[in-house]
Amino acid sequence: MKVWSDSFADNAPIDAQFAFGKPDAQSHVALSQNKNPHLAWSDVPAGTRSFVVICTDSDVPSQGDDVNKEGREVPADLPRVDFFHWVLVDVPASVSEIPAASHSNHVTPRGKFGPDALDGMRHGVNDYTAWFAGDESMKGDYYGYDGPCPPWNDSIVHHYHFTVYALDIARVPLEGRFDGNDVLAAIKSHVLGSATVTGTYTLNPKAH
Repeated sequence: MKVWSDSFADNAPIDAQFAFGKPDAQSHVALSQNKNPHLAWSDVPAGTRSFVVICTDSDVPSQGDDVNKEGREVPADLPRVDFFHWVLVDVPASVSEIPAASHSNHVTPRGKFGPDALDGMRHGVNDYTAWFAGDESMKGDYYGYDGPCPPWNDSIVHHYHFTVYALDIARVPLEGRFDGNDVLAAIKSHVLGSATVTGTYTLNPKAH
């Protein structure tokens, strides 16, 4: 399988229009356009009946002690964990492309509606659901795509991995509300092939 994006090159920076947060001179970060990027794929395995699209940031700090704190920096050697930004399942086998801004086109406080998505597809919740759980103005179930918003004081650039999985089933066997870990467990024995395109993003002008 091959997967690519017309919105960013593999291992190159993602434009702020596809991010949840963008740099701001006064407050470090401001809400951005939060469009989902374009994705396309080819060389699909024989017998593919549907696709799953998952985006993870593999560079999220495992501890939040220094995150977004004035006069402090998230150290590069801090252990990192995965953060789900997009969980899309039941993409029909006839689909080979997702247009930019088709599933997300702005930030939605308290999260976008789900799990129903376009054309019979379904969205899982992303990890902003847990991130905003303690914020009265933002908490809710964040379905679908919500883009990059790494700590503005992180010393490293974050990597966003968009992976397309080809499955031998037409529908992922999950009901109701589910997240990225639920999907990965449910599809484990059904993956015929997969491919990934990776973009980078930072809100820290000093990050490298």
